Amino acid sequence: MTKTTSYLSYIRTNNLKCIFLFLIIFNCKNKPKELPTEIVHGKTITLKYAKGFSVVDYNTYKIIDIKNPWPNTEKNYRYVLINKENAAKTSFLKNEYDGIITTPIEKVVVTSTTHIPALDLLNVENTLIGFPGIDYISSEKIRQRIDDGKVKELGKNEGLNTEILLELNPDVVVGFGIDGNNRSFEIIKKSGIPVIFNGDWVENSPLAKAEWIKFFGAIFNKEKEADSIFNKIEHNYLMAKKIAKNVKIQPTILSGAMHSDVWYLPNGTSTEAQLFKDANTHYLWKDTEGSGSLKLNFESVFVKAKDADIWLNPSNYSNLEILKNANNQHAMFKAFENKTVYSFTNTTGASGGVIYYELGMTRPDIVLKDLIKICHPELLQDYEPYFFKRLE
Repeated sequence: MTKTTSYLSYIRTNNLKCIFLFLIIFNCKNKPKELPTEIVHGKTITLKYAKGFSVVDYNTYKIIDIKNPWPNTEKNYRYVLINKENAAKTSFLKNEYDGIITTPIEKVVVTSTTHIPALDLLNVENTLIGFPGIDYISSEKIRQRIDDGKVKELGKNEGLNTEILLELNPDVVVGFGIDGNNRSFEIIKKSGIPVIFNGDWVENSPLAKAEWIKFFGAIFNKEKEADSIFNKIEHNYLMAKKIAKNVKIQPTILSGAMHSDVWYLPNGTSTEAQLFKDANTHYLWKDTEGSGSLKLNFESVFVKAKDADIWLNPSNYSNLEILKNANNQHAMFKAFENKTVYSFTNTTGASGGVIYYELGMTRPDIVLKDLIKICHPELLQDYEPYFFKRLE
């Protein structure tokens, strides 16, 4: 081999090495970053009461964990929130996440009326494009969108009209359920639309439920607004509780009503019972425990509550006559005779939706003030109950 041939071979070999090295460097620079599975330097959003979710912010993305979307949940759900620009640069280990949600969210479907106030208060109601049971919505701003044809009817939560929903192609669906067996959600997820579960209703205190506005603050990038709104609700609630604390006389409270020979009423560890307690009343079943409502026979309820001062939340009966016609035994209580029976079912929106079912969870401060005014009329002199009305 001549020196010239040897020299040319050397150049070709080194050129190939350079090209190979260049390709390696180029590919490394352009290879999407993988989202780390372990979080090291994120900023956790402060939650004072809510236990069912957490949010950690890493500047370029957020991780939101849903810990208890329904009772006895067997797994936690984890989601990534990331803007479109950073999403294009990042690859994800999808088997480690239950959904990748790109922001900003411009189109959303929610599935419970309890989700509506957060959209309203955060001024993102214009993103709502679909809902199951639009007649139940009472928000004036969203009712206007419904009247303008901008929010589509999606049937029922347990059986969503997935054909219409997929045509709407929302950025995310905020779902809820009593268990994990909603086939509609599985169809939606398989189509590529993320479904994130909301478990506000599972929380065990009024303020914990209200704090889920921070969940919506996270997914809409409005954490500061959500924090400010919740702080005002918390302040109002604690101030009302303080006002009621010094009252010496606690009226006795009966709740619920008969259905098919069973009296349903809240147990002593429920959020309803906590509201009764914070209003400084004596709820007659305050010492009971359990999940869900108590189910008692008439005799046991009557013996304990026949002389109760006030009867709250007698199911969905809208006046005393209907309450009596449903079961003559209802008329045997002192509270019925004295017409001290109060319900929230008569406070409805333009299409008949019960406003309490929509707004009550987000605004426990208003609920508490209502109860204080009813049970201690001498307090809150200029206040008129918003949700609760005396049955006529």
